[in-house]
Formats: sequence, C-alpha cells, structure tokens
Amino acid sequence: MDMKSIVQVRVAKTEYPIWIGAGVLSGFAEFLSAQTDWSKSVALIVDENVFPLHGAKVQSILQAAGFKVLTITVQAGERTKSMDSLGPILSQMAQAKLDRGSAVIALGGGVVGDLAGFVAAIYLRGVPFVQIPTSLLAMVDSSVGGKTGVNLPEGKNLVGAFYQPDLVIVELDFLLTLPPREYAAGMAEVIKYGVIADRALFDSLKSMTDLDRGKMIQRCIEIKAEIVAKDEKETLGFRALLNFGHTLGHAIENGAGYGVLLHGEAVAIGMRAAAHLSQELAGMPKAEVAEIEAMMTQYHLPLEAKGLSSEAIFRALGTDKKVKAGKNRWILSKKIGESHVTDQVPQESLERVMSLVLK
Repeated sequence: MDMKSIVQVRVAKTEYPIWIGAGVLSGFAEFLSAQTDWSKSVALIVDENVFPLHGAKVQSILQAAGFKVLTITVQAGERTKSMDSLGPILSQMAQAKLDRGSAVIALGGGVVGDLAGFVAAIYLRGVPFVQIPTSLLAMVDSSVGGKTGVNLPEGKNLVGAFYQPDLVIVELDFLLTLPPREYAAGMAEVIKYGVIADRALFDSLKSMTDLDRGKMIQRCIEIKAEIVAKDEKETLGFRALLNFGHTLGHAIENGAGYGVLLHGEAVAIGMRAAAHLSQELAGMPKAEVAEIEAMMTQYHLPLEAKGLSSEAIFRALGTDKKVKAGKNRWILSKKIGESHVTDQVPQESLERVMSLVLK
C-alpha cells in the first residue's frame, strides 16, 4: 500500500478514519478482518457503471481475505436513490442470511453511498458500513459525515438517517477513470468549501495541478470533518453551512427531474444564485461574485438551468427538508472564506436571482 493520509472524524458517539491516497484500497480488507465483532460476509453495493471499472478488484481483495461477498449491482443515476430500490436490496441481503456483523460496502458515487448507507442503517436496525467513494464529489462530500437516504418524488433526501460509516477509503487512483463531467460536478463541492470556509483553498484552485489533488481533497475532508464534529445532526446551525448553493440546487434538481442535471451541476447553479444573494444581502463584493462565477466556468460547470420556471422551483423549495416554520434556510457569504445561515431572504431577492439563473 502506498503512503496515505488519515483524517479522523469524531462525533458524539463514535469516531472513524478516512484513508486518503493512491493505493490505499489494498489495505481495507485487513481493516475489516481486524474488527472482531464483524462477520466474514459482506454486501457490496455498486452501480452498473462502476462495477466494470472497480468491482472485480474490490471483490478479489475481499475474497482473498476470506470474505463471502454478496454483490448487488444497481442502475446508475439519481433515480436509483429511491424507495423502490430499497426493498430488493434488503431482500437479497436477507436471502443471503447476512447478519448484524455483516458489513455493507458502498462502492460508487454519492448516489450509491447515500443508498447503501441507508440500507446499512435500517437492515437489522444497523450493520457495519464502509464507504469507498469513486467520484470526486463523493470523496470530498457525501461519503463524509453520516448523511444517508433516498429521494421522494416530492423532494430530495426526504427519507434517511444519520448513520456514520466505520471507515472511508478515498482511493485517488479512481479519479483516473472518472468522466470529465463527473469530475467537474465534484469540483462544485470543492469550490463550495473554499467559499464557505477557506479562502486559501479557493485561491489554490485557480492553478490546480494533478499533483495537488490529494491535498485539495484532504483539505475539503478536514473542513467537513470539523463542521460535522461540531454539529453532527445539523441542529446547531454549523453543519447547515455545508449547504451553500444547495437550497436552490436541490430545487433545481427536483424541477428538472432527477438525473437530468448532476448534483454538482445543480449546486453550481445554486452557488451562483447564492453568491448574488450574498452580494445583495450580506455585502459580498461584486468582484468576489465574479471570482466565483469565473471559477465555475474554469471547471466547466453550468451557470444557469434552461427550461425551468420559477413557479416549479418555488414549489420544490416548499418541500425542502430544511424548511423550518415555513421558511427556507439560505447560506450567504460576506466574503469568500466566511459564511453564515439565514432565513431572512426576501421574496423579491429570490425572484431576481431566479431570473438570472433560470433561462
């Protein structure tokens, strides 16, 4: 195994490591074998696009360590993150007689991680869970922090649980097989971390090289780990900062139809709107709004959604899971690297930014 970095995530009742590096995948079966209360059987949940790339390798690593592997392949795409997907997966696990010590392993992007994590949370009221993210977005964001769940037609992530993994493996070599569009979608979340918490990270993205990717990913994970440690279940306001661009982004995903836009693409559009709201309501300099837009253009992210009406977006905003007392929560930034949560966003301000990003 090559050199790895380890970020430790600590929450109220548990802590777990995140391994980051090229070649770190080779050591994860040894970690599983060392867990004396775990069984020698696992459920490997992977989507149809990822399995031909990495599935056989993960299977062979596990089997060489003496594990019996139930591989469950699901369709790729956001539509798989649904209530309809849960029943067949749970039934296969029950038919294979997996027990409370059998780990669920998520191999894939954010969709597979969220779905598999929710399966781990509800099967036999909770079984061990390992995240092996294969997309940049999942590496820096969705695999860290314990949010799991599925979508409903009415909105994104309306059914789920907070369920922390026991291990996250960020294998940097997986980025070599990532399609450009997926990589760009992940960069939306990276840009987000810079805007909400770290100006230096944001500036480093202006001249990013392949050699810097590991450091970039580690810094994003460190920021998220720090925020999750303060507010694991998003009850104190700290964790909500991670939703910069997501309030409108989720509504755009819903309005467009799940799968039309990648999550990171919708978030990028939402971040553009959030930057303009920040200029109007929080005092972000116009030059910094332009920097954010330029950064998203640099990484081939969309700045507007076509064919969506503001009426459809407002309907979707009404079913957002973060609505409280009838008000959406918005993340605004006074300047790049500093952010706060508010529910005081006037309707006319929303309408103005929607006219900017909806075409």
